[in-house]
Amino acid sequence: MASLAWLLIPLSAAIGAAIWGSWAARDRTQGDISELAGYARFREAMGRSDYAGSADHAGRTEQAGDADQADQATAKARAHSGSDAV
Repeated sequence: MASLAWLLIPLSAAIGAAIWGSWAARDRTQGDISELAGYARFREAMGRSDYAGSADHAGRTEQAGDADQADQATAKARAHSGSDAV
């Protein structure tokens, strides 16, 4: 009887490994697709320089917008000129 008890240990480990293996190999592409779409929306939102709800958006002129773009280009060039730029 004791030998049967010892045989149950590796048997239960094998069953547990089979259950874990089937769980780890499941198809997870559905979650990845929605996460990637959310990440794309996040990057798009973070890439915008201004949004319609800002207080000074209505009073901006074309010239001020051009100056902002020049400032952003200069800041981007400075940020990527360091030795740690990827």
